[in-house]
Amino acid sequence: MFTTFRGGQSGTWRVTLNSAVRGDGLAAVPALAITQSASIALPILPSTSAWRLAGVTSHLRYVEKAEKEQLAEKQAPLGRKEASFAALIPIRKSAAWWELNQDERREILEAKSHHISSSLKYLPQVARQLYHCRDLGEPFDFITWFEYAPEHATEFEELVAMLRATEEWTFVEREVDVRLRLAE
Repeated sequence: MFTTFRGGQSGTWRVTLNSAVRGDGLAAVPALAITQSASIALPILPSTSAWRLAGVTSHLRYVEKAEKEQLAEKQAPLGRKEASFAALIPIRKSAAWWELNQDERREILEAKSHHISSSLKYLPQVARQLYHCRDLGEPFDFITWFEYAPEHATEFEELVAMLRATEEWTFVEREVDVRLRLAE
């Protein structure tokens, strides 16, 4: 399933922050619309979108069986009524990351950075979905989408800070942090 994120004048989500963490940012917009379809939703002209990002959900990568089971057990679904805050964080990693073998990337991701094991403590308060877009010709390798209730904003900030302090994050070339609130 393809998911398209359109930053523009209208959408279900209101943008509260749009920040370039590393590299170029995205154009400032007041809203975000999300569509899911069997194929990538191409821009319809004339468009009120300032930017469009697309990705596809896929099987979990870099996880071992026990980790996959833990994630499945603790992960909350997206679209929960109480989860009126969200974050869209697209990321592009460096060529050096992609030149590593998969086992070397796994070593950095989990053995050194503890990406999976450290993130588990933030579930189910923070729901998340990863969209792959590297092979789609998109400007980012991944689009990460998080949803959480306002009372879990502190936990979400801890999660993001923890991930950005890891060795894995040293391979990030471009990251944008777009914070959102569900439109009333």
